[in-house]
Amino acid sequence: MQPSIMLLLLLPLLLFSAPSISTAQDFDFFYFVLQWPGSYCDTKQSCCYPTAGKPAADFGIHGLWPNYADGSYPSNCDSGNAYDASQIGDLMGSMRSKWPSLACPSGDGSTFWRHEWEKHGTCSESVLDQHAYFQAALRLRSQVNLLQILQNAGIRPDGGFYSVRGISSAIRSGIGFEPGVECNVDDAGNRQLYQVYVCVDATGKRLIECPVLPTSKCSSRVEFPPF
Repeated sequence: MQPSIMLLLLLPLLLFSAPSISTAQDFDFFYFVLQWPGSYCDTKQSCCYPTAGKPAADFGIHGLWPNYADGSYPSNCDSGNAYDASQIGDLMGSMRSKWPSLACPSGDGSTFWRHEWEKHGTCSESVLDQHAYFQAALRLRSQVNLLQILQNAGIRPDGGFYSVRGISSAIRSGIGFEPGVECNVDDAGNRQLYQVYVCVDATGKRLIECPVLPTSKCSSRVEFPPF
């Protein structure tokens, strides 16, 4: 058979199969964001405990957010894939303890989780379905024990002030990668440790060095309030 004829015969097959072999991601990495509840509550806005009761005095999950390497991010990628609690029934116990909502009015967490899935999770559908998305965040939370890391470095939620450089250094020593540290302001105007950003590869499994870090909004020394 002539080579030209063979190419013509193969061309439709190649065109048909091309989409199925594409593995391109529509994002570059995840921010895994952990939040200190004492800093969420110690503001003029205050907070409300979940209907299940006051969460443990530990860092809780804020979210697992797809991001681009230039610092921008996709959001609300699939309005047709709504949050469905029935898909994560086996995770609910862990969700309530590790991913609580402190927003007012009090709730069972479902409004918070729905927001996180629909704004951020739907943008990770190329690698994580709804169950895998929430499960990935819970696994990362087990892997990154921020409170223990900080306490091992003498940094405790006792209302004292600690250097941001010391906080970052302790976390880097604990997880092997530079974190992003974000602060907010309490009702007395003090900057306080609020959230920590850790970067994860696009599979949602492996910690990586951050391609870009968020703006810290911190002073050189910040409060670590109790909860």
